[in-house]
Amino acid sequence: MPRMPKRIKFRKQMRGKMKGNATRGNYVAFGEYGLQSLSTHWVSARQIEAGRIAAQHFLRRQGKIVIRIFPDKPISKKPLETRMGKGKADTDFWAARVKPGTILFEISGVPEDMAKQAMARIAHKMPVRCRFVGRRLSV
Repeated sequence: MPRMPKRIKFRKQMRGKMKGNATRGNYVAFGEYGLQSLSTHWVSARQIEAGRIAAQHFLRRQGKIVIRIFPDKPISKKPLETRMGKGKADTDFWAARVKPGTILFEISGVPEDMAKQAMARIAHKMPVRCRFVGRRLSV
Protein backbone atom coordinates (compact mmCIF):
# COMPACT_ATOMS: atom_id res chain seq x y z
CA MET A 1 0.00 0.00 0.00
CA PRO A 2 1.42 3.45 -0.88
CA ARG A 3 2.64 5.54 2.01
CA MET A 4 0.89 8.70 3.17
CA PRO A 5 0.68 10.73 6.39
CA LYS A 6 -1.64 9.48 9.13
CA ARG A 7 -2.97 12.97 9.75
CA ILE A 8 -2.17 16.48 8.56
CA LYS A 9 -2.91 19.97 9.78
CA PHE A 10 -4.14 21.29 6.41
CA ARG A 11 -5.80 19.25 3.64
CA LYS A 12 -4.34 21.14 0.67
CA GLN A 13 -0.98 22.79 -0.01
CA MET A 14 0.34 25.24 -2.54
CA ARG A 15 2.72 23.92 -5.18
CA GLY A 16 5.78 25.75 -3.87
CA LYS A 17 9.29 26.11 -5.32
CA MET A 18 12.05 23.51 -5.36
CA LYS A 19 15.31 25.31 -6.07
CA GLY A 20 18.85 24.53 -4.97
CA ASN A 21 20.45 21.31 -3.78
CA ALA A 22 19.50 19.14 -0.81
CA THR A 23 21.10 20.24 2.44
CA ARG A 24 19.47 17.50 4.53
CA GLY A 25 19.24 13.80 3.80
CA ASN A 26 22.13 14.00 1.35
CA TYR A 27 24.46 11.31 2.77
CA VAL A 28 24.19 7.57 3.41
CA ALA A 29 23.24 7.23 7.07
CA PHE A 30 21.57 3.85 7.69
CA GLY A 31 22.95 1.46 5.07
CA GLU A 32 26.17 0.77 3.21
CA TYR A 33 25.03 1.91 -0.25
CA GLY A 34 22.54 4.52 -1.40
CA LEU A 35 20.66 5.86 -4.41
CA GLN A 36 21.17 9.61 -4.82
CA SER A 37 19.00 11.85 -7.00
CA LEU A 38 20.65 14.14 -9.54
CA SER A 39 17.62 16.29 -10.43
CA THR A 40 14.57 17.94 -8.91
CA HIS A 41 11.13 16.31 -9.02
CA TRP A 42 8.09 15.19 -7.07
CA VAL A 43 8.28 11.43 -6.43
CA SER A 44 4.81 9.96 -5.89
CA ALA A 45 4.00 7.39 -3.21
CA ARG A 46 3.25 4.82 -5.94
CA GLN A 47 6.70 5.31 -7.49
CA ILE A 48 8.38 4.88 -4.09
CA GLU A 49 6.39 1.68 -3.50
CA ALA A 50 7.25 0.38 -6.99
CA GLY A 51 10.95 0.91 -6.28
CA ARG A 52 10.70 -0.86 -2.93
CA ILE A 53 8.93 -3.88 -4.45
CA ALA A 54 11.45 -4.09 -7.33
CA ALA A 55 14.40 -4.10 -4.91
CA GLN A 56 12.86 -6.61 -2.50
CA HIS A 57 11.94 -8.94 -5.34
CA PHE A 58 15.51 -8.83 -6.67
CA LEU A 59 17.19 -9.24 -3.25
CA ARG A 60 14.89 -12.14 -2.24
CA ARG A 61 14.68 -11.15 1.47
CA GLN A 62 18.45 -10.63 1.79
CA GLY A 63 19.82 -7.44 3.28
CA LYS A 64 17.85 -4.45 4.51
CA ILE A 65 16.21 -1.69 2.46
CA VAL A 66 15.69 1.74 4.02
CA ILE A 67 13.45 4.33 2.33
CA ARG A 68 14.77 7.82 3.10
CA ILE A 69 11.96 9.89 1.52
CA PHE A 70 8.35 10.17 2.64
CA PRO A 71 5.42 11.46 0.55
CA ASP A 72 4.03 14.24 2.74
CA LYS A 73 2.86 16.71 0.08
CA PRO A 74 -0.76 16.44 -1.16
CA ILE A 75 -1.03 17.05 -4.91
CA SER A 76 -4.50 18.01 -6.12
CA LYS A 77 -5.82 17.58 -9.66
CA LYS A 78 -9.11 18.55 -11.26
CA PRO A 79 -10.94 15.88 -13.30
CA LEU A 80 -10.72 16.01 -17.10
CA GLU A 81 -13.26 18.16 -18.97
CA THR A 82 -14.15 20.16 -15.87
CA ARG A 83 -14.83 23.88 -16.16
CA MET A 84 -12.69 26.38 -14.31
CA GLY A 85 -13.71 27.58 -10.87
CA LYS A 86 -15.63 25.74 -8.14
CA GLY A 87 -12.62 25.77 -5.79
CA LYS A 88 -9.44 23.79 -5.53
CA ALA A 89 -9.62 20.10 -6.44
CA ASP A 90 -9.33 17.18 -4.03
CA THR A 91 -6.02 15.44 -3.33
CA ASP A 92 -5.09 13.17 -6.24
CA PHE A 93 -1.87 11.66 -4.84
CA TRP A 94 0.87 12.19 -2.26
CA ALA A 95 4.41 13.15 -3.25
CA ALA A 96 7.84 13.57 -1.74
CA ARG A 97 9.88 16.62 -2.73
CA VAL A 98 13.26 15.48 -4.10
CA LYS A 99 16.16 17.85 -4.78
CA PRO A 100 19.56 17.06 -6.32
CA GLY A 101 21.65 15.21 -3.72
CA THR A 102 18.78 13.62 -1.80
CA ILE A 103 19.33 9.98 -0.84
CA LEU A 104 16.21 8.06 -1.89
CA PHE A 105 16.95 4.47 -0.81
CA GLU A 106 19.67 2.71 1.17
CA ILE A 107 20.70 -0.95 1.23
CA SER A 108 22.85 -2.85 3.70
CA GLY A 109 23.80 -6.48 4.27
CA VAL A 110 24.47 -7.44 0.63
CA PRO A 111 27.62 -7.37 -1.59
CA GLU A 112 28.30 -4.21 -3.62
CA ASP A 113 27.53 -5.71 -7.04
CA MET A 114 24.18 -7.04 -5.81
CA ALA A 115 23.35 -3.66 -4.23
CA LYS A 116 24.25 -1.94 -7.52
CA GLN A 117 21.86 -4.15 -9.47
CA ALA A 118 19.06 -3.62 -6.94
CA MET A 119 19.58 0.16 -7.05
CA ALA A 120 19.49 0.08 -10.86
CA ARG A 121 16.07 -1.58 -10.67
CA ILE A 122 14.87 1.11 -8.25
CA ALA A 123 16.31 3.87 -10.46
CA HIS A 124 14.23 2.63 -13.42
CA LYS A 125 11.07 3.31 -11.41
CA MET A 126 12.05 6.83 -10.34
CA PRO A 127 11.18 10.02 -12.29
CA VAL A 128 14.61 11.52 -11.42
CA ARG A 129 18.09 10.71 -12.68
CA CYS A 130 19.94 8.77 -9.97
CA ARG A 131 23.41 7.52 -9.13
CA PHE A 132 24.79 4.76 -6.92
CA VAL A 133 26.79 6.00 -3.91
CA GLY A 134 28.59 4.33 -1.02
CA ARG A 135 28.97 5.31 2.60
CA ARG A 136 31.64 7.95 3.25
CA LEU A 137 33.49 7.21 6.45
CA SER A 138 34.60 10.34 8.31
CA VAL A 139 37.59 10.16 10.64
